[in-house]
Amino acid sequence: MIKTVGIIGSGSFGITLATLIASNADVYIYSRNPKTISAINDDHFLKNTKLSERIIAMDDMAKICEECQLIFPVVPSSAFRSMMKNLSKYLTPSHILIHATKGLDYGDKTVKDLEKASFVRSDIHSMSEVITQESSVVRVGCLSGPNLAREILDGKPAATVISSEFDEVIDKGKKALASNRFFVFGSHDITGAELAGAFKNIIAIASGILGGLDMGKNLQALLITRGLREMIQFGITMGASANSFLGSAGIGDLIATATSTNSRNYTFGTRLAGGETLQDILDTSDEIIEGLRTLMIIHRLAASENIKLPITETLYQAIYEGKDIKQSIAWLMSYPTAPDVDFI
Repeated sequence: MIKTVGIIGSGSFGITLATLIASNADVYIYSRNPKTISAINDDHFLKNTKLSERIIAMDDMAKICEECQLIFPVVPSSAFRSMMKNLSKYLTPSHILIHATKGLDYGDKTVKDLEKASFVRSDIHSMSEVITQESSVVRVGCLSGPNLAREILDGKPAATVISSEFDEVIDKGKKALASNRFFVFGSHDITGAELAGAFKNIIAIASGILGGLDMGKNLQALLITRGLREMIQFGITMGASANSFLGSAGIGDLIATATSTNSRNYTFGTRLAGGETLQDILDTSDEIIEGLRTLMIIHRLAASENIKLPITETLYQAIYEGKDIKQSIAWLMSYPTAPDVDFI
């Protein structure tokens, strides 16, 4: 039995995990925001959701690490390394960390470095790599899959994948999360799960643009299919197996994120297609749009490594270089595509 589970991060998905875990164990959730802590502890209500009294919020990382062997870090990729540096002071090799962050890290480089300098694969890190780089923790996992937070908070059924080299990590993650409305699969290809979870946000933005322009489901389906091919091509280059992208953490997550208005990346795309500027959308978004940062990282890495990713390249030009969106779509439609299926 798992008595208490820790969560670092009180955003939408942190709260979502807390509600799932509360069916099986007590939950300590870390937040720096006093209003969030009060809403959880006093009102038992946050994100338009009634919360279990088994969920206790606090701003004490040391207590969470002392009381919880199993911890789920759920913070944006841009803050993940600094969070791990703070958390690592209280972690030991006996801890198990399963992160749920769908993004990439580029070390100590700034955004300006990213815009100007070329870099190679070794400059880019997954969140599991950041955990092992910044702490003494060995048993690490990644949670990924079609997990739209709003649907889960509304009580709708879903499934996820916990990927780890260690069976113990998968087993303990299942015990913490599994219920009659949430099924947990296991996988040992953590690299594939992390890359799929990051890359699909790029395709979700592009799909949102098509949705915002009312281009129809035929073109949207084509984009998602060709986007899956780009995900697999990139993943193989980065050392993942193609099979990892054909399961729940790959195509499953891609379909959910690239077709739902509950996806913040998809919604960003629809708003951009509606004529809002990048800065206006960022200024009025409640949470970070991970796909934008991932787009910048993968665009630069693909250029350095000579990886052909036409959707990624076109989307980068439309968002960061001011290329007309409709012209971008026309260019993609005329792009000389590779065979329909060449990755199995």
